[in-house]
Amino acid sequence: MDRTRDTEDTEETPTATATADALRERALATLLTARDRTTLLTSCVEGPDLTGQVSPLMSPLVWDLAHIGNQEEQWLLRAVGGQEAIRPEIDSLYDAFEHPRSARPSLPLLAPDEARRYAADVRGRALDVLERTAFDGTRLTEAGFAFGMIAQHEQQHDETMLITHQLRRGPQALTAPDPEPVPLYTGPSEVLVPGGPFTMGTGTEPWALDNERPAHRREVAPYFIDTVPVTNGAYRAFIDDGGYDDPRWWTPDGWDHIRRHSVTAPQFWRRDGGQWLRRRFGVTEAVPADEPVLHVCWYEADAYARWAGRRLPTEAEWEKAARYDPVTGGTRRYPWGDTDPGPEHANLGQRHLRPAPAGSYPAGESPLGVRQLIGDVWEWTSSDFAPYPGFRAFPYREYSEVFFGPDYKVLRGGSFAVDAVACRGTFRNWDYPIRRQIFSGFRTARSAEVG
Repeated sequence: MDRTRDTEDTEETPTATATADALRERALATLLTARDRTTLLTSCVEGPDLTGQVSPLMSPLVWDLAHIGNQEEQWLLRAVGGQEAIRPEIDSLYDAFEHPRSARPSLPLLAPDEARRYAADVRGRALDVLERTAFDGTRLTEAGFAFGMIAQHEQQHDETMLITHQLRRGPQALTAPDPEPVPLYTGPSEVLVPGGPFTMGTGTEPWALDNERPAHRREVAPYFIDTVPVTNGAYRAFIDDGGYDDPRWWTPDGWDHIRRHSVTAPQFWRRDGGQWLRRRFGVTEAVPADEPVLHVCWYEADAYARWAGRRLPTEAEWEKAARYDPVTGGTRRYPWGDTDPGPEHANLGQRHLRPAPAGSYPAGESPLGVRQLIGDVWEWTSSDFAPYPGFRAFPYREYSEVFFGPDYKVLRGGSFAVDAVACRGTFRNWDYPIRRQIFSGFRTARSAEVG
């Protein structure tokens, strides 16, 4: 809701000052965290790996770097700070809607050192703006929204750049410790989610983006949902049973797609005799059976679910499983409650460069006992990307509104490549159903029989 300030002179209360200080500290911390990650992703490679294009689906890393700085300049320096443009002539170069990714290598982009200097100059000025911005003025600045939006934007591009690193051929450039090993998960395979209404979306999350709003009531019939994401081992059973050769399990579009592109397994997998191997950030390794399956498109997830006699959950079913508390009837921010994610709750923030084994993070499970709903792998749902009732685009149409429609499927929950600032129980991601380079997996569901 927009709020206007009282025009009378009033003294700021200690409580208001403390709130503003806390917001400022949170905004500063998230901006610095994002920039540290951007620096890592753009400094671990040089030359063609930084300036070239590894796939027509991805931008050169140096484009992402300057684009991050340009978005920060436009929103924090110009829109919030009221400052004159630093480099107005590059706005069009780094407009994601003006130039498709496949065309970006041919643009007169800033060279790496110049892009770094530009992004650093913008950041220094943005932190000055942060120091003097009041957080109760316009909707753009209320609760520090613009700063949170820019931190999320940078982290989203960091995830995109991590995808570029995964697609890149060559020696390993990134390293991270593996998740803690856990005993093989032997708990219940599915959880019953009771039917009835719940509150979907949010009206209170201060940095939620427009497509997460407004909060509204949804009625959901009872259903069962997988306790953990579908694993590599389970997915291999689908492959071994001839799943990619049987049109019964595929939508017509999906069958046509896998035939035309010779898709026979998740991206980055290859068979070596009787063993499946995968390429992961420059390293070839055996496919671990107990990890959630990764790099599958929507068509593959849907086909597996049909083969298993199940289906993909709707977006509303996914969110109810993640947020609904049957004891209170309320809706949580996260499966484990309202506190921000910690390392005990979920695999987030590029802390690891792989999903954790299925059944990990019991402290992060939902009240109903569903695990790993946040982090590890983005989870495909059956739903098209659509606005919620009462949706209003803010602060620009191009973030969500132009993507609404049947061309895009919704993914939920985040992945190991997502930072906590850009991942919550209401956060919505979307992509074409053919996309596999993203860090995508899934879990399945089935309707409960009503006696």
